[in-house]
Amino acid sequence: MEFVFDTRSANSSFIEMIWHTESEHAGTFTSTAASNWEMVIAIINGKTQITARGPETKASQADFPADAEFFGITFKLGTFMPHLPVKTLLDRHDAILPLASSNSFWLHGSAWELPTFENADVFVNKLICQGVLARDPVVEAAIQGYTPNISIRSLQYRFMQATGLTHKTIQQIERARNAVSLLEQGTPILDTAFELGYFDQAHLTNSLKRFFGITPARIEE
Repeated sequence: MEFVFDTRSANSSFIEMIWHTESEHAGTFTSTAASNWEMVIAIINGKTQITARGPETKASQADFPADAEFFGITFKLGTFMPHLPVKTLLDRHDAILPLASSNSFWLHGSAWELPTFENADVFVNKLICQGVLARDPVVEAAIQGYTPNISIRSLQYRFMQATGLTHKTIQQIERARNAVSLLEQGTPILDTAFELGYFDQAHLTNSLKRFFGITPARIEE
C-alpha cells in the first residue's frame, strides 16, 4: 500500500512539514531513511498515541494497522528537545509519550494539549516559548553549506546533539534522495551516479538499497 499524504507548510522556522494520512487495511511498507525527527499522533481503534520518532539511517520493513489515522510534525534539521536526545530515538527506537487525559499528554513534566493538523504551528510555538524545543543555528548553517568558525570536533558534537546523526550521514541520505528523484524523472543510472558524485553504478546501487530499499534499475522500470 502507498500512503496518500496531505501536507502543508508552517509559519515556523522550526517545522519542515506538517502531514496527515490514513490507512484502510493493515499491511507492511518500506520505511525509508530520513534525517529529520518528528512527533506523530496515531488514532487506532479510537485510542490515541503520541510518539517522538527519530531519524532512520537505513530502509526497513514496518507494519501498519487497519483503519488508523496519522498526523505528524516533521522538524527542521537542527531543531531538538534538550531533555530528549535525538540520538536515543534512532532507527525506530521511538519514545511513546504518556497520555495525561483523553486530549492531553505529558512532556517534560507538564501536561500539553494534543495538537491537531490545523493548530500544529501554535503547539510548536508554545514548546519554543517554554524552552522545551530549541534549535542550533550553527548546525543549520553547516547544513546550508556555510563553514562555522568552530573546530571539527565541536561541530560533530553539535550535529549529534541536534540531529542524532553525523553531518556525513545526513549528506549521504540527502544525496540518495536526490538520486531517487533524478531516476524517477528519467535520468539514466550512469548519468545520475556521475551528477551526484557516486564512484560508479555499484556505489549508487548500494546507497539506494541501504537508504531506500530499492535498486536504481527497479526505479527505472
